[in-house]
Amino acid sequence: MPVRAILTDIEGTTTPIAFVHEVLFPYARARLADFCAAHRGEPEVAAALQAARDLDGHPDFTLDETVALLLRWMDEDRKAGPLKTLQGLIWRKGYEEGVLKGQVYEDAAALLECWHSQGLKLFVYSSGSEEAQKLIFGYSDKGDLTPLFGGFFDTRVGAKVEASSYRAIAEAVGIAPGDILFLSDLAPEIAAAKAAGFGAARIDRALDVDASHDEGGVLVAGSFVPVDRLLVQA
Repeated sequence: MPVRAILTDIEGTTTPIAFVHEVLFPYARARLADFCAAHRGEPEVAAALQAARDLDGHPDFTLDETVALLLRWMDEDRKAGPLKTLQGLIWRKGYEEGVLKGQVYEDAAALLECWHSQGLKLFVYSSGSEEAQKLIFGYSDKGDLTPLFGGFFDTRVGAKVEASSYRAIAEAVGIAPGDILFLSDLAPEIAAAKAAGFGAARIDRALDVDASHDEGGVLVAGSFVPVDRLLVQA
């Protein structure tokens, strides 16, 4: 298929899952209570705290009760907007202070730069907030990669396992679904993208970097390297 654009997931695709679950999430959790107490009067933080209360049906929760709610959501790995906002604000401080640095696989960084130089349009679609996505790539261990991307999408556009989400992204970027290649480590997301008419390749980081095989008409690759070979052949 001719490819004009690449839409990539982050966790498990461009970035190790361990970085998100073993670095970012614990970092935010350990600082949530103190951050909310220190910044509760700031408009963005105050709005996020109230949105969390309202979402849970307890608009009169105290700050301590709201923090406890947010911590419970973290334990449940709930993708709630207010929680994502607060996590993003905490992470931003960590990145700006140099305590955090986004991890990006070497092959992903190199080939994203290569594809961008070749004129391919690059976009990100992740369950993490757009702010969190920009922080990972903007403060990455491979430098600032954000200029490579033409746009970032989170689950406000829709769930990643729904074909309608991918159609909405295609419409937003003005590129036909059949001209976009989606990269993810999760088969249900690949299936949803395929149902929307996208091309797709599943990244399986348990494989060798150069390894690949066909799985029901979908390329399964150990890294971005076999994906690049597919693009060259196309």
